[in-house]
Amino acid sequence: MPQRLAHRRVLITQADDYMGPATQTLFAEEGAEIIADTRDLTAPGSCEALVADAGRVDILIANLASPNFSGIPAHELDDKSWQTTFDMMVHPLHKLTRALLPQMIARRRGKIIVYGSATALKGLKTVSAYSAARAAQVGYVQSVGVEVAPDNIQVNLIAQNYVENPVYYPPELQARESFQKSLQRQVPLGRLATAREDAQFALFLASDESNFFVGQAIPFTGGWVQR
Repeated sequence: MPQRLAHRRVLITQADDYMGPATQTLFAEEGAEIIADTRDLTAPGSCEALVADAGRVDILIANLASPNFSGIPAHELDDKSWQTTFDMMVHPLHKLTRALLPQMIARRRGKIIVYGSATALKGLKTVSAYSAARAAQVGYVQSVGVEVAPDNIQVNLIAQNYVENPVYYPPELQARESFQKSLQRQVPLGRLATAREDAQFALFLASDESNFFVGQAIPFTGGWVQR
């Protein structure tokens, strides 16, 4: 069976964290040439330098995350915490996209996939900064997606939640009976997704099979969000 990403150059940000490792493994299996970057994208000029260093990029996997500062009511949320979420998840998305689009437009081909969050689609208490930044990602993807669709560039976002991850769902948390009961209440499927399942969705969006998807924020939540 032909490899779905043969001869494609894929840039993955925060490649050692969150969805980075699973995406690297699966995409390499499908023939992609991986550019796995781990630099701090909040530093001035870092996004532009990354794109310049990468050269040709056929697919961007915007794997951008930050602390979610959960449990902090909006009236107690300080400016630094608010700003941090946008500095880590929103501003780099625009800077990377802005730097990459000229080459994609010139080739009339490209894919930008954002690992986002379903907290942008469903209100949760005491995560206002994180939810707002994730919602900004959704708005950005929707706008840029329709803007560059005529250039045969597809921009889409995976609005995920309840995906296995050692940062958000460490083994000691998963082992708690209270967590397992909460999982059964909150997620109709009754379990966490594996990181590979999530990466398989990103693979679909990165492949030619998804060329008719434009500016979408698609839930990947086991039924926690239905939209």
